[in-house]
Amino acid sequence: MLVLMLVAATAFWLCPLVKAQPLCRIRTLRTGKVFPVKEKIQGDRLYFSSGKTHLIKHPCKKNLALYLGRQIFLTKDKFESSLIPFSIPTSMQVGTPEVTSAHFAGSVLLLVVNQKVYVYDYEANFWTASTGIEHPVSHVFGDNCCYSGNSFCMDISNSVFAYLHGDQISQANIYFSNSQGYRFQKYALERRAELVGTLGGIFSLHSLSQVGLLLVDQQMAMFSYSDHPLNRSFGLPFDYDRTLDILIAPGQKGILIFWFQKNLLVSRNSGQLVESVQVREGQRILYNSILKANITIHSVAANENELAVLTRENNLYYGSLGIQSSSLIKFAGQNIWSQEAVLMFTDVGMLEILTPLPDMIFPAFDFQKCLLNIQALLMDPQLQAGICKVELLQGEFENKMYTIDMNSQLELTALMIPRPGTLPVPLVMVSNPYSLGLQAVIYEDGYTYDGNTKHRLNISLKQQHHWGRADPNFTSSIKRPTISTITLDIANKEISCVDLKPLTALISVGCDLEKKIVIQNELSACHHGVLDPVALQDNYSYIIEREAYDPNFQGQQAEEDLEVYYPYENLGCPLLAYYDTPWKPVVELWREGKFQEVVEAEYVLLEMNGLFTYTYSLTAGMAGCSAQPQNWTTVTEMAGDAASFSWDRENYMSCHDPDYHEPLRWPDVPYQILGGPTENKVVFDQRNGIYIFFISIVDPSYSYCHLETTFSVYVYGAFPLSIFPPEITIVLLTVATLLSVWLAYMIPQLLHMEQGLEVSGFWARLEGSKGGEGSELLASRGPCPVQRRVRTGMPTWASGFTWAADALCMPHHMRACSRPPMYQAGNISRIPAQPPPSDLREGMGTP
Repeated sequence: MLVLMLVAATAFWLCPLVKAQPLCRIRTLRTGKVFPVKEKIQGDRLYFSSGKTHLIKHPCKKNLALYLGRQIFLTKDKFESSLIPFSIPTSMQVGTPEVTSAHFAGSVLLLVVNQKVYVYDYEANFWTASTGIEHPVSHVFGDNCCYSGNSFCMDISNSVFAYLHGDQISQANIYFSNSQGYRFQKYALERRAELVGTLGGIFSLHSLSQVGLLLVDQQMAMFSYSDHPLNRSFGLPFDYDRTLDILIAPGQKGILIFWFQKNLLVSRNSGQLVESVQVREGQRILYNSILKANITIHSVAANENELAVLTRENNLYYGSLGIQSSSLIKFAGQNIWSQEAVLMFTDVGMLEILTPLPDMIFPAFDFQKCLLNIQALLMDPQLQAGICKVELLQGEFENKMYTIDMNSQLELTALMIPRPGTLPVPLVMVSNPYSLGLQAVIYEDGYTYDGNTKHRLNISLKQQHHWGRADPNFTSSIKRPTISTITLDIANKEISCVDLKPLTALISVGCDLEKKIVIQNELSACHHGVLDPVALQDNYSYIIEREAYDPNFQGQQAEEDLEVYYPYENLGCPLLAYYDTPWKPVVELWREGKFQEVVEAEYVLLEMNGLFTYTYSLTAGMAGCSAQPQNWTTVTEMAGDAASFSWDRENYMSCHDPDYHEPLRWPDVPYQILGGPTENKVVFDQRNGIYIFFISIVDPSYSYCHLETTFSVYVYGAFPLSIFPPEITIVLLTVATLLSVWLAYMIPQLLHMEQGLEVSGFWARLEGSKGGEGSELLASRGPCPVQRRVRTGMPTWASGFTWAADALCMPHHMRACSRPPMYQAGNISRIPAQPPPSDLREGMGTP
C-alpha cells in the first residue's frame, strides 16, 4: 500500500511538470558586439507600412530572408547574427521610406518604396530604380522556380507584376516585367470592359499556366483568368470584407493562402475554389472556420506542405497543406507572442518564432529565436494526432523537373510501404488538368524483410489533348506551352505524418531542349569525288552571279557578284543533288544523341545567301489548298523589322486548316511548304553550285521547340545556258539542216547547166589568179603535178565528174599535158565516166 501511495504521489508531482513543458527553447543571437561603437546607419531607414509583421523567405536560397515590421532586416544566414536595420541610400531620393511590398526575384530584391519600385542586388550591394512605371504602385508580385539550369524555370523567376491595390479595374494601371523588375511595360488587360470591381491583386499562377486577376466587389472576391479554357468563366466567389494578405506557398503547387486578423482561407487550385481552414481536436472538428474560433491572427508562415499560425492570444496553430481539406490543431499555450514576433519554417517540421531585440548601445539588433520541433510536439497524447499509417513513400521523381513535348509520354514510379494492418490510399493529382493528363496503376510488388507489403505505383503522363478522354472545351490550347505540378500523397493522411511529405515534381509541357533536327547526308559531294574536303576546309570560297541572288530575299537581281566563304566547320560536306530531278531533304529527329524518327511534319526552306534559282514542284492549287498559302515574302512583311528567317511554328498557318480563312486568289503561285500531307519538292534551275539552306519545322502540332538548322547542297549536271533562247536555236538548226539537204540536191543539178559551167570556170580562174608564178613553175615541171594540183582544188561533192571537171578547169597552157581525143569543150555531159589515161593517173596520184 505504501508503494502504491508513493507511485501515485510521484505521478501527481510529475504531471504538472509535463504540462508545463515549454513549446520551445528560447535562445538569443548576438554577434559582433565586443567594444561599444556608435555606428550611424547609412541612408534612409526603411519601415513597413502595415501594422503587421511579415517574413519573406527566398524559396530557393534558404538562408536568405527579409523581415518586415517597424524595422526591416535582410539576412543571408537565417538571422544567425546581429543586423543593422535595412536602409536605402539617400541618393535614391525616395522621400518617405515607407515599404508597402517586397519580393525576391531571382538574385535581386524588389521593394515598393513610396509607390515606386526599387531593385536591390544583394550580391553586388547595388541599388537602382525600375524603369517603365509611369503611375503609382503599391504591390509587386512574382514567383520563383528552384530548378536551376532550365530556361523555362528562369522565365518564372524573372516575371514580376506591379500594380496599385484598390484601383478600379476599368482604370487600373498594371505593369509587367520579364527582367527581374529592372524594366517594366504596360500590361494589356483583356476583357477589361467585362470586369467589374476593384483590383485585389494580379498573380502569375504558373501551376495553372494562367495570369489570375483578383476582383473585389461588394465584399466578395473572385478570380478571373487569362487563357482558354478558364477565361470564359470566373472562380467561385468568397468573402472579402477586409483587405486580405495573400501568401503563395512555394513549389508551384497552386496553393494560395488568404488571411487577415480574423480569418484564414486556403485555395489548392490557384483560386478556382477558396475554402475556410478548420480547427480540429483529434478527429473532431471544433470550428469550421477561423472566423468562428474568435482568435486574432498575428503571423502566418507556410512552406511547401505545412502551415503555422501565431495568434495574439499566445497560441500556436499547426496544419498540413495536403491535397485534401486543410485543418489546424492548437498546441498548448505559452507566452510566445509579442508585437514584433514572426513565424518562420527553417526545415520540414522545424518552426521558429523570431523576434528582433533592440540594443541600447549598438545600432545592430539581436534576434531571439524560439525553435519548435513539430514532430516532437505531436507526440503529446492529448493532441490525439494519431499514428501515421504509412512507413515509406518514395519516388525517383521527387523534387525534379521533367519536360513533355508534343506526342511524348512520361513514365514515373513510386513505392509505398504501409504499416501492418493498414491499407492507405495513395492519391495522384496534377495542378493543371487542362493541360496534363495522367493514368495511375498500383499493384503489390513483394514484401519487406519484416513482412510488410510493398506497393508499386506506375504513373503515365502526357498531354490531356492526346489522351482523347477530355472535351476540347476543357483542354488548354495545344499550341501554348504550359506547366503543371504532379503530387503524390496519401488520402486522409494523419497530421502526425510530418516527415512523410508528399512527392512532387514539376512537369513542363513544352519544348524538350534535348531535341534537334539533322539532315541525312548519306550521298555527299565529297563521297562521290565531286568536291574535295581538303579544299573545302582551306578557306574555300565561291562566286554567286548577280543574276542569281538577291540580298533582300525578294527575288530581284543583285547589282554585283557575291563571294561566299564556305563554313565547313558548321556544314561539313554538301549533299549531292542532280539539277533535273525534283528533290527534298530527309529530315531526322534526334534526342540526346540518339535517332528518334524521320520527320514527316511540315517545314520550309530558304537559301541563306539569297539564291532564288530554285522553285517548287507544286502550286497552291495542286497542293489542295483551300486558302491562300503563306510564303516567305508575306511572312517577312508581317515580321517587319524582325530577322529574315522568321517563319516558324508561332506564325505558321496551314492552307489546309478550315479555321484559316484567307481566300485562295492565286492558285498558280508556288507552294513553298515541304513535308506534311503533300509530295512537294524543290526544283532547281539549270545552274551548278552550292546552296546553303535554312530549314525550319513550322508544323505547330509537331513540337513546342523551334526546330531549325542549316545545311548545304551541291547541285550538279546542268549544262551552261545558251546565249540564245532555245526556240531560236531550234529554228536555226532546222533551217540549216533543210538548207544543207537542198544544196546537196541542187548543186549537182546546176553543174549540168550553163550557169554551172560558168561557176566552175569562175573557181578555176580564181584558183589560177591565186597561183600566179606558181602556175608557170608547175608547167615547167611537166604535166603530171599540174593534174594533182587542179584535182585537189575541186570540191568533194563533184567527185563523180572528176575527170571532166579537171580537164575543163585547167588553164590553156596546161591542157596539152594529155587530152583524150573525145574531149569537146562545152559538151561535158556527153563525156562518159571513165578513168583518166594512165599517164595522167600517175600524175594525179591516189584520189
